[in-house]
Amino acid sequence: MNPAALAALAALPIFLGGVLLVGFRIPAKWAMPAVYVTAVVIALSVWNMPFVDVAASTVQGLFLTFDLLLIIFGAILLLNTLERSGGVTAIRRSFRDISDDRRVQVVIIAWLFGSFIEGAAGFGTPAAVAAPLMVAMGFPAAGAVMLGMMIQSTAVTFGAVGTPILVGVQGGVVSPEFTAALAASGVTLDVYVRAVAVRAAGLHAITGTIMPILMVVMMTRFFGARKSWTEGLSIVPFALFGGIAFTVPYFLTAWLIGPEFPSLLGGLIGLAVVSRAARSGFLLPKDTWDFPPSEQWPSDWVGSLEISSEEVGEHPEMSAAKAWVPYLLLAILLVLSRLPEFSWWDVHPERMFGDLLRSFSIEWAGIFGTSVTATTTPLYLPGTLLIAVVGITAFLHRMSATALKNAFVDSSRVLLGAGFVLVFTVPMVRVYINSGVNNAGLESMPLEMAGFVANTVGGVWPLFAGVTGALGAFIAGSNTVSNLMFAAFQHGVAARLAISSAMIVALQAVGAAAGNMIAIHNVVAASATVGLLGREGATLRKTILPTIYYLTVIGVLGLIAVYVLRLSGPLWEG
Repeated sequence: MNPAALAALAALPIFLGGVLLVGFRIPAKWAMPAVYVTAVVIALSVWNMPFVDVAASTVQGLFLTFDLLLIIFGAILLLNTLERSGGVTAIRRSFRDISDDRRVQVVIIAWLFGSFIEGAAGFGTPAAVAAPLMVAMGFPAAGAVMLGMMIQSTAVTFGAVGTPILVGVQGGVVSPEFTAALAASGVTLDVYVRAVAVRAAGLHAITGTIMPILMVVMMTRFFGARKSWTEGLSIVPFALFGGIAFTVPYFLTAWLIGPEFPSLLGGLIGLAVVSRAARSGFLLPKDTWDFPPSEQWPSDWVGSLEISSEEVGEHPEMSAAKAWVPYLLLAILLVLSRLPEFSWWDVHPERMFGDLLRSFSIEWAGIFGTSVTATTTPLYLPGTLLIAVVGITAFLHRMSATALKNAFVDSSRVLLGAGFVLVFTVPMVRVYINSGVNNAGLESMPLEMAGFVANTVGGVWPLFAGVTGALGAFIAGSNTVSNLMFAAFQHGVAARLAISSAMIVALQAVGAAAGNMIAIHNVVAASATVGLLGREGATLRKTILPTIYYLTVIGVLGLIAVYVLRLSGPLWEG
């Protein structure tokens, strides 16, 4: 079969998912089983993938589904616990003390707090945490999901304390050929990875600085009474300030320290700077923007997660500081559990907590006699840490057993709908990625698609390198997995075109971050936390806009880097 036909067949499951979800507005609970079956049929009939490998990949996907569901459950449980303790009332009051303007709240809660959580945890956690928090603040559920997905852009490449770079790029690019090229260049793998990280941070800093502006104008356009793009414009100076307050320390951290802390420190520093500026009125417009009254909201704005706007909970008089303690504890636990190993220390106490959490794992090695292995480390998952914080919160906020029980019961109900969708979505991803194990002598479906595009477009590949990364994230819902799939491929294309490998792999990593905004199972997970399952297509139709913006800008920057700045020659330079 010719390469074009193979690429078309490989793209069919993705195309089908897009058409069903976005075109026909079919809920994911019906669309994703059809996509899974399509991917399996193509894997078996065209790729000649052994049935036992398909089955093993499905089991591997179910392990990952468990991880996602635990994050969803933990995020909802924490919010429901805070609602019943009175913490939500206090948090809402604390933000209103800063500003009643929803545009200001978006910059602080979604962009900065969400980016900080991404830097600490990654893997869809920021949307799962920030979306229900925004609903608690009085945002429409659909708007909270859209904004939650947009969080997962600039910060993602350095999310989970640098995992997409340290695991995704480093693990994906290493091969005998690459190792030989490194040796010939006289550089180490660490130097190469740092070069990729700095270039990725630079691309993000240029492109991501205006993301808060996009968040604001999309909110006013899709969820304002007047449906106006321009109602968000008076906040542009403040939103731009919020963007810079994140991206400047973000880039400097990547450049001076490395890939572990850019998103985490960028979010933390940005939060401190922007919150203080907002309290003093710095760059704030004279007008204040809010959603229309909730009784006027269309039904498709509202999810099943209902949080009263009144003062509710057992202790509605609670102080804001006490109400925020659970999120502070969550951030501390996430950071402690994911601190990297600093090679200049002789001992590594910073890894003890994370190592302890990872010491308990559930693994199925060689599933059904194949090379596929499934592993979960349940204590290390952000969902488990969320649940631990719930227990601490119940004690600190002096909650009754009845209130805690009700929070648990209400949170459990959400899992059924999300679980059904993810049971098909994540296994489809694993079949798709593992299809490289076949009897037809073919690369995996994603690599066949990417190879066809690379051979077709040739010298303008920098324009498409990010798109390939986004495709991987759209499929897998993960920047890390996209980098693992495509980093070696991107290096190979760069070598063939005699351009900077570090720049092309950086474009891959940045594109994969942008692709998280349209990753199907991330949309499902975020929707589940606010009770909006079944309307995933509506979210994707909105988040495709910032994704296109991101991929267009980094593509143009890639072309400028290669053909104007002439970044070519040795694989890591430029």
